[in-house]
Amino acid sequence: MRPRVTMVLAIVAVLIGGGMLVPAAYAKFSGGEGLGGIGGGVAQVPTPAPTTPPEPTLAAGPVSVNFNGKFFSWALMDRKTGKISGAPNMASTNSTESMIKAWIVSDYLRQLNGKPLSAERKKQAVTAIRDSNDLSAEALYNAGGRKPVLTRLIKMCKLTDTKIEPTRAKWAYTQMSPRDAVRMGDCIGDGTAAGPKWTKWVLNEMANVRGGVKDQKSETVQGGHWGIVDGLPASITSQGPVSIKNGFTMLWADGQWHVNCLAVTDDWTLAVMMRYPGAGDTKTPSYGAKVCASVATQLATPQPGAALKVPQQPVGKL
Repeated sequence: MRPRVTMVLAIVAVLIGGGMLVPAAYAKFSGGEGLGGIGGGVAQVPTPAPTTPPEPTLAAGPVSVNFNGKFFSWALMDRKTGKISGAPNMASTNSTESMIKAWIVSDYLRQLNGKPLSAERKKQAVTAIRDSNDLSAEALYNAGGRKPVLTRLIKMCKLTDTKIEPTRAKWAYTQMSPRDAVRMGDCIGDGTAAGPKWTKWVLNEMANVRGGVKDQKSETVQGGHWGIVDGLPASITSQGPVSIKNGFTMLWADGQWHVNCLAVTDDWTLAVMMRYPGAGDTKTPSYGAKVCASVATQLATPQPGAALKVPQQPVGKL
């Protein structure tokens, strides 16, 4: 009988000891407040830190444009990583038209090599960008040596698709792809094009182009403030100036509007290029300007009005 008595006493001791341990263990888990009721208490999970929303920017994403024309393409460069994304045909080319004037001005200024800029040349540089003045751009192009200006562009900006017009090396007829256009934009933005002294000046001129798409008065005054910049949400434009240089021409040789848009910021550069017929009610430069704006709007992230979703932390039970 003694073994049975010994076993019973041992079991009773364990039960009594366990009963004494439970409150102590629970007090340890519950912060010393004691029992919270039958079945245990609720775990105290720290409140998650507020989630910082991503900085508004342009980022790679799908683009859908109801485009009715011969050619449409776009490219976007993330200037922090150098990665280029865009349409499947972003290596195909279009004539640059006035978009290339930003390079012509930058190339001339870089080659001053510390020499002073004359009042005449400064006026040409200003009007070539702000008013897209053809005569001013041509004067600076001639001063830079004509074809060598474009040769330097291809070499210095590491362009892969750009071709120089073969007969007289006309700057407007240079064939450039959207992915080369964003490379040119990055080349202007990082100081390679104009050099350390003039880069901020060039970008400021590009941020202050004048006139709308309908303000085409002559070859000396051509409105250039339209396109990509019109499609950017305020959350992006409020971060700082957006430097732009657009170009468009109706080429009678093919009966097409050749329209290009270029924009450069610290974080990205975007190019949209297209050709479409010059006949019909909607086939005007304004049509192309709206297409450029639409691409920019679709690439904006986060999308305007999008609510930021903060993941909820579940509270578990012991």
